[in-house]
Amino acid sequence: MNTRSWLEKLVAFDTTSRNSNLALIETVRDALAQQGLKVELIHSPEGDKANLFATLPADDGSTQGGIVLSGHTDVVPVDGQQWDTNPFVLTEKDGKLYGRGSADMKGYIAASIALVPEFIAMPRKKPLHIALSYDEEVGCAGAPVMLRALQARGQVADGCVVGEPTSMQVVVAHKGINLYRCKVHGKAAHSSLTPKGCNAIEYAARLICHIRDVADQFKANGPYDEFYDVPFTTMTTNQISGGIAVNTIPELCEFNYEFRNLPGMTAESIQAKVESYVRDELLPRMQREFADARIDIETGPYAPPLEASEQAAITALVRALTADQSTRKVAYGTEAGLFQNVGIPTVVCGPGNIEQAHKPNEFVEISQLEACERFLRKLGQSL
Repeated sequence: MNTRSWLEKLVAFDTTSRNSNLALIETVRDALAQQGLKVELIHSPEGDKANLFATLPADDGSTQGGIVLSGHTDVVPVDGQQWDTNPFVLTEKDGKLYGRGSADMKGYIAASIALVPEFIAMPRKKPLHIALSYDEEVGCAGAPVMLRALQARGQVADGCVVGEPTSMQVVVAHKGINLYRCKVHGKAAHSSLTPKGCNAIEYAARLICHIRDVADQFKANGPYDEFYDVPFTTMTTNQISGGIAVNTIPELCEFNYEFRNLPGMTAESIQAKVESYVRDELLPRMQREFADARIDIETGPYAPPLEASEQAAITALVRALTADQSTRKVAYGTEAGLFQNVGIPTVVCGPGNIEQAHKPNEFVEISQLEACERFLRKLGQSL
């Protein structure tokens, strides 16, 4: 099948992160295995999802080294979005292919799989790998499972290209994403007896305001990297719930917050600003009202930042193949930092525009898929 046919097939699988991706993964597995690739599925702990790692060995049979083509199979929900077409039926209009995941990032996956017969026909001194993950959209939960399994068996690679939509331009850096869930435990009481309670919502609000104050400090004082559209680390609270009635002091308030850190800023150093405030100021104040008050902060999914080396062979290769020498850094996260953190030099380059991702009427231009095919052919020939 060609790229378009594969994209039509991939889009038809509703791999919204809340769903299993096994039907898609097993379809790809069977297609690659039939062509002689060595294919491994690395399942989630629950077994309802899986990563795929496939290898086209070098001519001498070697499976070590080489280049990884990496993509995630899950997509964001279409709930509440107004689509002009069925989001799970690939639809062409005016040189664009519409469908959920067409840009983010099933277009890159489709091109990678469609070109396998051509890759097989090329001489190879190095192997070519295809890595497909689950649950990237909900905090990059799947790729670490795959990378741990590959490390355990000693698998190495010389470089990786993560095919997130970059309009086939080279992205050499992105921010990290760190998610946290905070639970503030106070004491319930009738609202007419306020001193007998400990208001979890009010203390959660104080912590949320502190998080905003820290964010404002980063905005005002940096550090900065002007290559980013938002050139400083950001922090924000995005979900909150608490209370059971209008006349009851709330015993529990829960909220989620995140920060997106520039490369060079550790998640631990940023989170320490939150935890020191809780430990030294907020919790002692709460416990003066209620001795058993507590604040629990759970670390959620995360994606480390990416800072690709310009000296890495994969960076030089992708720049040469795309004729793109610009320094380009983005605020959104990818799985690239995960690959880099296990010693695989990585860059981001793929078809489609990130501005189309997650929106209703998501699309990828046919010309972008064609450009991706040309790039992947050259990449295969470089091996």
